[in-house]
Amino acid sequence: MSLSVRSSDAPESVPRNASPAPSSAELLEFVRRTAVDAPLVASLPLDPEGRTWVRLDGPGGSEAWLIGWPPGTGTGWHDHGGSHGAFAAAAGTLREESLAARIPTEGWKTLELADGVDRERQLTAGRGRAFGAHHVHQVLNESADKHAVSVHAYYPPLPMMRRYSRTGAVLRLEHVEHPEEWQ
Repeated sequence: MSLSVRSSDAPESVPRNASPAPSSAELLEFVRRTAVDAPLVASLPLDPEGRTWVRLDGPGGSEAWLIGWPPGTGTGWHDHGGSHGAFAAAAGTLREESLAARIPTEGWKTLELADGVDRERQLTAGRGRAFGAHHVHQVLNESADKHAVSVHAYYPPLPMMRRYSRTGAVLRLEHVEHPEEWQ
């Protein structure tokens, strides 16, 4: 005999087997764990001319990537289209420059940043960081001769990325990229 139990506390619109969205802390734990997976990191093809990447299965429906960074490369200033996430260095050293300010997502083309909003950190192999949905940053491999490798995870999967240019305190929205441009 089979017995079906239904909880009246569960909302009707949530499927019974749905997993909750991963938190920033869970994404950070995933990228750190993945960054120390030596066979996976070693499997990434490295190109001396440009970044390389492989899509990974992230936790709870998140989007995840293993990314190779040739010496002297970087992302430029960008956001993650409202997704929160985390990243960790798996090899080499990456420098992250970020803004400690909530940047509006619409209705502007140029902003003047206040003094004191700049943040910087170095991420060496095994070190990572989580970030919220309004995070604006750039990531750089400043080594003159060594590749870096990192693991990134985002939830929800990136709906877009806004690209910015920066001159001194002036941040300018330059372009909005959609997933079909990088997948």
